[in-house]
Amino acid sequence: MFRVPAFLFLLCLPSLSYALDIRSLLFFWRRADRSVPEAGYYNPYESERGGSLLTNILGTTYPPGQAEPVNAIISGNSDEQMLKDQEENGGLRTTFCTSLQFSGECLGQHQGTAQQVDLGDGNGYLNETAVIRYNYGDPALGSCTETIKGGNHFRYWVQNGDGGNSGAIFMACSYEMPISLQHDIVPNGYNLGRDYIVGNITGSVIPTLTLTNESTYSGSTSYGGYTYKTDVSYASGMLQNTSIGINHNLTVLIDGVTNAVDGLVAVLQVTITERPQSDQNAALSVSPWPSLCSTIVFFAALLLSFS
Repeated sequence: MFRVPAFLFLLCLPSLSYALDIRSLLFFWRRADRSVPEAGYYNPYESERGGSLLTNILGTTYPPGQAEPVNAIISGNSDEQMLKDQEENGGLRTTFCTSLQFSGECLGQHQGTAQQVDLGDGNGYLNETAVIRYNYGDPALGSCTETIKGGNHFRYWVQNGDGGNSGAIFMACSYEMPISLQHDIVPNGYNLGRDYIVGNITGSVIPTLTLTNESTYSGSTSYGGYTYKTDVSYASGMLQNTSIGINHNLTVLIDGVTNAVDGLVAVLQVTITERPQSDQNAALSVSPWPSLCSTIVFFAALLLSFS
């Protein structure tokens, strides 16, 4: 007499597990498409990779033939949902970037010269995926203010080639002058651009001039019902501490204080700690199993009532 209920329980157990744990199951299934090293990214400078964290600028530089540093990385060990290059469901472009007070370009129109980078993942040199600008507290039109007034911005690339698919997001951050000054970079603007983003995460001022590869920070940001906890560390050994070959280096370096590039790369590991109810409901409604089990249990109970 107890065999039928036991059978039904075993039948429905997968559906209960699926409903309660669907997000983690999907996480591991999608992550299997990537190969994420412990560091959260592949070092483009590893000998067999032949990559670089210096961009190739498709236009005029000052002086000619210069590059800009890729000085921040969002780790491939970050939350899978956030790493998606999308404008919804907690993804990178709108939700996470807006939580940092950044938005896409003014009215969706690209301003400025494209830059390329080779992340050592087998894709070779690729143009940036997009340019994201500080929005001055206005997610809709604030990036237009940045384009005119100047401010912080970054361009980014995703490390996803067959030779190194970590899914990490590589960012070239800098703080630029107004368009009337041709978007020159402010003194120490590459290092400051990186650290202003970290400061937006922590809600504090980052001491750029005294940072080391042992510096760590942590903070939380929110937007659209999503809350992101970000742990930040600084890695050395990928960029040189130099002004040589760096775009705008004559005005960006502070003589006797700091080079245009301080040799540090900020590594951000991001975890979604809160989601809107709509997102949670969507995760729980993917499988048809719960409703199927409910139907089976109903008819089983009906049969048992006549036994």
